[in-house]
Amino acid sequence: MIRATLRGILSRRLRLILSGLAVVLGVMFVSGAFVLTDTLGRSFDTMYADVYADTGVRVRATPPRTESEAPATVTVPAGLVDRVAALPGAAGATGLVSEDGARMIGSDGKVVTTFGRPRLGTNWVGETGLTRLRTGRGPANGDEIAISAALADRADLGLGDRAGVLTLAPGRQFTVVGILEYGDQGRDSLGGAHEIAFHESVAAQLMLGRPGVFSAVDVRVAAGVDPVALRDGLRATLGADYEVRTSAELRREQAAAAEADLGFLNDILLGFAGVGLFVGVFLILNTFSIIIAQRTRELALLRALGASRRQVIGSVLGEAALIGLVASALGLVLGAGAGTLLARVVNRVGGGALDVAGFGLPAAAAYAAFTVGLLVTVLAALLPAVRAARIPPVAALQEAATPDRPLTRLTVAGVVIGVAGVALLGYALVGGADEIPVGPVLGGVLAGLVGAALLTPAVARPTVGLIGRLFSWSVPGRLGRLNSRRNPRRIASTAAALMVGIALVTGLNIVLTSATVSLKATAPEQIHADLVITWIESTERPPTFDRAVLDRIRAMPGVLAVVGRYQDGAVVDGDVANVTAIDNVPALPSMVAVTPVAGSFSLGPDQLLVDVETANRRGLRIGSVVHVEFGSGRSRDMTVAGTYAGDWSSGWYLSDSVVGDLRVQQPSEAYVRLAPEAAEADVRREIAALLADNPEIAVTDPAGVMDLATRGFDSILLMVQALLALAMVIAVLGIVNTLALSGLERTRELGLLRAIGLSRRQVIRMVTVEAVIISTFGALLGVVVGAGIGAAVVRALADEGVDRLALPWGFIAAYLLAGGVIGVVAAVLPAIRAARLDVLRALAYE
Repeated sequence: MIRATLRGILSRRLRLILSGLAVVLGVMFVSGAFVLTDTLGRSFDTMYADVYADTGVRVRATPPRTESEAPATVTVPAGLVDRVAALPGAAGATGLVSEDGARMIGSDGKVVTTFGRPRLGTNWVGETGLTRLRTGRGPANGDEIAISAALADRADLGLGDRAGVLTLAPGRQFTVVGILEYGDQGRDSLGGAHEIAFHESVAAQLMLGRPGVFSAVDVRVAAGVDPVALRDGLRATLGADYEVRTSAELRREQAAAAEADLGFLNDILLGFAGVGLFVGVFLILNTFSIIIAQRTRELALLRALGASRRQVIGSVLGEAALIGLVASALGLVLGAGAGTLLARVVNRVGGGALDVAGFGLPAAAAYAAFTVGLLVTVLAALLPAVRAARIPPVAALQEAATPDRPLTRLTVAGVVIGVAGVALLGYALVGGADEIPVGPVLGGVLAGLVGAALLTPAVARPTVGLIGRLFSWSVPGRLGRLNSRRNPRRIASTAAALMVGIALVTGLNIVLTSATVSLKATAPEQIHADLVITWIESTERPPTFDRAVLDRIRAMPGVLAVVGRYQDGAVVDGDVANVTAIDNVPALPSMVAVTPVAGSFSLGPDQLLVDVETANRRGLRIGSVVHVEFGSGRSRDMTVAGTYAGDWSSGWYLSDSVVGDLRVQQPSEAYVRLAPEAAEADVRREIAALLADNPEIAVTDPAGVMDLATRGFDSILLMVQALLALAMVIAVLGIVNTLALSGLERTRELGLLRAIGLSRRQVIRMVTVEAVIISTFGALLGVVVGAGIGAAVVRALADEGVDRLALPWGFIAAYLLAGGVIGVVAAVLPAIRAARLDVLRALAYE
């Protein structure tokens, strides 16, 4: 049996290679994900070793607990530097200002972006083992800055140039006097971050909101002193108000944070791998099913010669295992190369900030590659193997292959699994949890796709027949239609590969489109203002603009009212929360969907408003007093003057009397109400002119606010479209494989058709029609299944504001068109092979 199995593989090697390619692609993404994260992880480890080379022990303030996503910036007093420097074991201390949010305006007038990496504002403390001057000098006064080489390149700035910088203060002009580089290798940046080093006299005010504070204090360790001992001594002296870490602990923290960031890339690649392997299961299952159907007499003869059912199953699974082993090895090699290459691409996109580590193959990549590859291949071949073992020895005397079995069991199983998937998806989306659980959602989608695949054979024959009528105007078209209807199981398995990819992207596209339409439809309900001044891109700390702009807008003809919003993080009764100062609280309900519930909207200096939900959770009522600690370090006891309800925002509303206590003392948003006779376009143009020096701020209308809020959907959709491309590649392989194996089955039939007058061109057209029908069926099925999944998700998210179902008709048409194109591409090689058959040899073929 072993010799027979090996000879069978060799005789069918070309047929089996195509099914193995799906495993190669899936394994390549799996191993590539591990190699990528390992390579970048080792690169970051090296970089962080340099970052903390001059740090012995670092002291930071302990952040308060949080009940929101508001950023919690903590500072240490400047007097702490001398205090820790005088402790035994310390050789000196340096106060550091280092905070994200220093945005450089480049020579083109636009804010320089960093692809999500920090834009650090620091204080210049001189050259260190890490930070060095490449050219120029350090800032000598508050009007000078030194910038990283990467930032200088992106902003197109050089020594002596004047440049605008946005910080917590309004935009301000500085002179570039130094260009910085990092480490012994002279890197342009650290991990893609941009750095602007300010003079000590202004750094804390600009980046931390007040002078006389630092972000942290670096303590140098005296010779012969153990850093751990110094750390313990500092902890004992400073108490629980401060966190003390050694350089080794800091490196581990940063490495863990980098690993979390890299986990996003890892998840994307594993998502590609999952789709590829899931689709590949259908390809492998179909390939083995066709091969076993063609080998009915051969397998029956083996049974007649004494082979047991176990040996037959072992023979088929042995073929699958060998294919999986070879495909896994090839996928591992390709994945290792792809992961290493992708690490360099990611580094290049991030500005070339890392010294990318050399090639490395983590053990996890090899384990995952062979485990996944072998498991997927063997499991996919298990059902055909069991079918092969059931072939009776008497079938060796029959000419025909085994007839199709009834589809009843398959249909029932599809209904049960599909219903279970819908139920699981519904539970995940409407279960009432604060966050939607990813596991049940993925499980529900997977079960839904499997159920749809099992139901596909039941609808294959009638649907394919209807699609085929479009091509029945010619003899090749009619023949292609008849061929495509022969075996519904085979057609279903072939089409399922394309169905899965198109279903996923269609479903997500419908959800995103519905979310966009729902948000835009609610714009007039949520925002009553005529114009909105807001930021273009959402960041952890929203960009701000000069508060004097609000007064100038109020003085414009045609402007009835203006409401400015000042947002910041604060500590309210011990919890970090969002606080918003409003400079015209009584006008707020006329601008946004905020409804007074109790109390007064006329706030005094030490009064605030709170949303009903927060008030109920905290047990607050009118007259309750809360203690508010602002980011500037100042604090107040404030009285609850009123409560409000509304979907626009939640948290704490304060009057503008507290703006001086905020760390961010400029407005981040504003709403403008116009007189009926005012020309909106003219007013918008005048406001935009006032904000010309702040390119991160835009003037728009309520619909434009929703456009800005949904801009990120395009990136998500682009990523999912890449998944569709992968599914299409595997679908092409599946259709090629099916047509090639079916052509072998129909060799004599093709010979007879040629003998009675069918030309080679007509044979090519016949095979192409068959391929196009199969691929169009898969695309149509994917659109229908995806629309069902998308509609179910939208319905479940109705309470979250996604209450309008919208179908992206343009994308749906494109997916269906792509299905037809795939059929034409997949038919090329099988059609040419069928057309080149020798008629006499085909007639004699058995």
